[in-house]
Amino acid sequence: MIDNLALGLSVAMTFHNLGFAFMGCLIGTAIGVLPGIGPLATIALLLPLTFTLDPVTAVIMLSGIYYGAQYGGSTSAILLNLPGEVTAVVTTLEGHKMALKGRAGAALAVSALGSFFAGTVATLVVAASGPVLTSFALSFGPAEYFSLILLGLIIATVLAQGSILKSIAMLALGLALGLVGTDIQSGEVRFSLGFFELFEGIDFVAVAMGIFGIAEIVRNLENPENRNVTISKVGSLMLTKEEFRRAAPSVLRGTVVGSVLGILPGGGLALSTFASYILERRVSKYGHEFGTGAIEGVAGPESANNAASQTSFIPMLTLGIPANAVMALIIGGLMIHGIQPGPGVIQAQPELFWGLIASMWIGNLMLLVINLPLIGVWVSLLRLPYRYLYPTILVFCAIGVYSVNYSTFNVFETVLFGLVGYLLFKLRCEPAPLLIGFVLGPMLEEYLRRTMVVSRGDPMVFIERPVSAVLLAIAALALLTMLLPAIRRKKDEALEE
Repeated sequence: MIDNLALGLSVAMTFHNLGFAFMGCLIGTAIGVLPGIGPLATIALLLPLTFTLDPVTAVIMLSGIYYGAQYGGSTSAILLNLPGEVTAVVTTLEGHKMALKGRAGAALAVSALGSFFAGTVATLVVAASGPVLTSFALSFGPAEYFSLILLGLIIATVLAQGSILKSIAMLALGLALGLVGTDIQSGEVRFSLGFFELFEGIDFVAVAMGIFGIAEIVRNLENPENRNVTISKVGSLMLTKEEFRRAAPSVLRGTVVGSVLGILPGGGLALSTFASYILERRVSKYGHEFGTGAIEGVAGPESANNAASQTSFIPMLTLGIPANAVMALIIGGLMIHGIQPGPGVIQAQPELFWGLIASMWIGNLMLLVINLPLIGVWVSLLRLPYRYLYPTILVFCAIGVYSVNYSTFNVFETVLFGLVGYLLFKLRCEPAPLLIGFVLGPMLEEYLRRTMVVSRGDPMVFIERPVSAVLLAIAALALLTMLLPAIRRKKDEALEE
């Protein structure tokens, strides 16, 4: 592993990659600070800009945006009581209370230091577990891959926010969109509606940029702006001995919780922060202080948040399964570069695999340097009106999507999916399962066909192969775990009526 990490450092430490890693971390932090934008929309908007880059450089920059946003989200949560990221919601509970007490600097410092420690540990977890999982996955046949992808899709749906039925519907819609285009095996064109531009399928960038980029902008325009920075004075960034003594165990516990839950497909990232906060409330000797500014309530969730954002790369890199919508975007970006994420990456593209892992630690160090000295800049950024931001974003969005294939049809596609994304928001449908289904749908179909060819059409092969049977059993159990309570509630409501 030491040799592999040395290879990764030699890749990540080039001037070119360091520059783009810093750019990604800086953009990610700024996006995390500004409420209402988020890394998902940002990566979707910037995806076309990475097509001219080397794949390693592109994924390093996109990853920096991802975990940089996790850092930045805590700044607005602490200073404004307004989380810049969903995962920073928990930080508002204690972080803003600390700021009102005059300890905003301490809250920001423990958030940054805890995140750096958790990110470092999680990077080592990725480095140690990646090759092991890859070796295991290389023994998979098409039946095992089909069952694994199906399991990933179901867990992503089960852990998604909102109604389980709506999540399943979004997943089905994503799978259907992934079928559009020319069938590779038969050469038949499917669901193209007569448009020649759809013969190659729906453009991934148009879907991602529309549903998460354009729709997010329209959503933000609906909401009145209220960004008065309530904390004008940050105060000292130094922790007292008492604060350090109380925060250190919380950072350790949050790191463990985040490292484990971050691997789960779907909502593992958000789940880790809430789980860490609940754990801290139960085990802390200062439980009575929670709700009034307990430092444990900042240290634990922020550490869990960053650890989870790192370990969410494990299923993507080793199995080709995205743990969340951001990972699905990164997978889509790699596939456009001709790289299929999965167990073959570590052998076919060792520079990509180990370079990305090494860049994670470098990125965490950069974020520590970026966040603490530039707190004044982030406070000023919070005062920037959104009406000045969105026209610029839309212009770059149109230029970016047009530059992919130099096609105006792709621009219209993006606008259409922007309207679809806004409609889904109004209907309270979580769009993340849609994107995951869109990315994994073609792979699911391919492995299903391969299995049927090998088994000569016998579907029992999925049960006869032990690993496949276990994966399908776990998928069925996960689905039943979520469906049964809903069915029981409906029966109770019927009996009451």
